[in-house]
Amino acid sequence: MVPPNQVHSEQVQPSRLEPDRARADADQPSRRIRAAAVGAGYVANHHLRALRDLPFVDIVGIADRDATRAAQAAAKFGVPAVFRNLAEMRAARPDVIHVLTPPASHCALAVEALEMGCHVFVEKPMAETAEECDRMIAAALGNGRILSIGHSARFDPVVLRAAAMAKRGALGDVIAVHFLRSSDYPPYAGGPLPAPYRQGSYPFRDLGVHGFYLMELFLGPLEDMRVSYGESGRDPLLTFDEWRAEVRGRTGSGYMFLSWNSRPIQNELLIHGTRGFLHVDCFLQTCQLSRTLPGPKQIGMVVEGTLNAIGKSFAVPWNMVRFASGRLKPSPGIYRGVQDFYCALAAGEEPPVSMEEGRRAVAWVAHASQEADREKADRLASAAAERLAPARILVTGGSGFLGRALVERLRRNPDPLRLLLRRPPRPGSSADPTASGAPLSIVYGSLGQPDVVDRAMTGVDLVFHLGAAMKGPKGEFQQGTVWGTRNIVEACLRHQVRRLVYVSSLGVLDHAGHVSGDPVTETSPLEPFPERRGAYTQTKLEAERIVLDAAARQGLPAVAIRPGQIFGPGAEDVTPNGVIAIAGRWIVAGRGKRKLPLIYVDDVIDGLLQAAENDAALGRIVNLVDPTPVDQNQYLAACRRKKVMRMPVWLLMTLAYLVELLGKILRRGVPLSRYRVRSLQPLYPFDLTAAATLLNWRPRVGAQEGLRRTFPA
Repeated sequence: MVPPNQVHSEQVQPSRLEPDRARADADQPSRRIRAAAVGAGYVANHHLRALRDLPFVDIVGIADRDATRAAQAAAKFGVPAVFRNLAEMRAARPDVIHVLTPPASHCALAVEALEMGCHVFVEKPMAETAEECDRMIAAALGNGRILSIGHSARFDPVVLRAAAMAKRGALGDVIAVHFLRSSDYPPYAGGPLPAPYRQGSYPFRDLGVHGFYLMELFLGPLEDMRVSYGESGRDPLLTFDEWRAEVRGRTGSGYMFLSWNSRPIQNELLIHGTRGFLHVDCFLQTCQLSRTLPGPKQIGMVVEGTLNAIGKSFAVPWNMVRFASGRLKPSPGIYRGVQDFYCALAAGEEPPVSMEEGRRAVAWVAHASQEADREKADRLASAAAERLAPARILVTGGSGFLGRALVERLRRNPDPLRLLLRRPPRPGSSADPTASGAPLSIVYGSLGQPDVVDRAMTGVDLVFHLGAAMKGPKGEFQQGTVWGTRNIVEACLRHQVRRLVYVSSLGVLDHAGHVSGDPVTETSPLEPFPERRGAYTQTKLEAERIVLDAAARQGLPAVAIRPGQIFGPGAEDVTPNGVIAIAGRWIVAGRGKRKLPLIYVDDVIDGLLQAAENDAALGRIVNLVDPTPVDQNQYLAACRRKKVMRMPVWLLMTLAYLVELLGKILRRGVPLSRYRVRSLQPLYPFDLTAAATLLNWRPRVGAQEGLRRTFPA
């Protein structure tokens, strides 16, 4: 691939490569600089922290469409004024405006700020296209203002160190650079699909820009590039999540590997020279040089390897100490890049990152992104235009354990069926359209997407809503459980479906406060502290309320089913209530005598089908639990697990306390707490009057027979 048009060949300024450049607070300017930011997302924290630590800078305002988010950032960093937009921000009279919004808005905001007479510091990438960069450059030149870009990776302390070593000739001639970067994103949390997810190049545009300007830093201006991409299917919304790029610079070649699946996460540079090799790890903040020593090469390799190993064993703990003490800042490249920009501005020098450098990186990235963007656009258009096969029943969550069993049962009848899935089902499973049974069609997309859910609901009169998030970060639960249920409810009302059968969870009930021996009913207390139990309980409780509120206030014809712990063939590795799985071992809290609220999978399906037909259950909650008592020890004996440990509850509570203490020190959420240990106790016994009277339900298989089917001798 030849260089994109109008990409200039300006070299990176060597003076900006030194890692020990003096800070401007040693010689403060006579006039203080007034700074403001537009955009209060996570990156704003790093910019505001860097600005707050500059003694000659006053932060005078922050703007964001989300007033709450802007107010939170202002309170955290002592910003005196919050605005809705740049027009309002004029009153604060800023000298510099930081544009920290999504890339699609960079051009318009930067041009507006420049025309206000402000200098602009814009987060990477400078913009989305080279044409937008040209408009920004013209505005900066036309208004006599400075425009610079936050190319933070090249201001990372270890990258600065590596660049200084390369400049001094420690590597000889640099002939090749490898950039290895893996990442993950906070998941899409539901609602209208954000614009970046409609781009096939979204992940590459976000991180590829770092790779291009780092290649230029060490290899000089880029002259050629070859890009390839692929998809793993792990996150269908992200689509193309594996990228590779080969580049040729003035002095050598480069290779980039960008992955959203490779673990553990990497952020590394490998710099090859004629006399040495540098390994830069930006996460661990280590920079290791390997050179050819005099004497036999095997001995030299051993000596170099040993010295590097010793050096790293000291450097990593020391960097942890620096981070904990505040000497090493979070995202240190952003911190240093912001401060270097202000040092240059105060000294009347050229900015560390020029407009031309920002444009070059954008031009390469945009040029490399065209094919992936075109392919994603074609896919979206094709999916929207695809004609759906008629269906009377819609199932969400049809690829899960319970969902597969339900789909298999439903396909025994002639009614056409439709599934809403995130990704294609396993070949040969009940959710495979080619498997035997009633006609089946699939709509692909996230439950969090209102337009996808609405499309899936077309022509349907019965909905089984089983879909929900089971693991992942909080955003995943918001998308799959809360937004998913909200979208399902709104679509059911809009399409006037005959019945919604919603699968809730016993996890919404108060476990820690349950009095042993008290019968559990549909009116038993709900979990009073869902945030202490975790994202699953929080979001399932919120989703159940959405369904029940719609039934009570809007006449939604819905039934909420709370099944006990579902088991059956295919779920043999699921831990029973009160048991924790850690590193392949099952740890039982206590002596294993607690009764389990079990229900065999076929018996759950019976209850769901009866809920779809019995009008007496409309607007009601129904618990489904097998009345046969089975304790934890009986279950463990049936499944014959070899790696089972029993731990006293007091010991688990002690461990939980220590984990909580560590979380407070690190200011991080923790997976174990004393409240969660108290909530491990299974609910038992159950009053099943509602199941019997409203659904005419009794277990057909039962727990004992279910155990024999699940764990045959």
